[in-house]
Amino acid sequence: MPVEQNYWFPAKRYGWGWGLPNAWQGWVVMTIFVCLLLGGAVELLPSRGPGAFVAYSAFLCVLLVAVCWVKGERPSWRWGGK
Repeated sequence: MPVEQNYWFPAKRYGWGWGLPNAWQGWVVMTIFVCLLLGGAVELLPSRGPGAFVAYSAFLCVLLVAVCWVKGERPSWRWGGK
């Protein structure tokens, strides 16, 4: 009997990667990501400049991709279909 997967981030219909979340946990992850990004912009841009903010943003993006990789469908190139 196959086990049903409950993905937080479904694969995109066209292209490679993930789409918008389809579970509340995914929306929480996205909300935290946006809040941390905005907080970093408010805190880092005036005090440390754009270089620090770019490094901080890249780190947050790597963390988001890691969460999507673990809790989302396996990404592959898709051309539509089902």
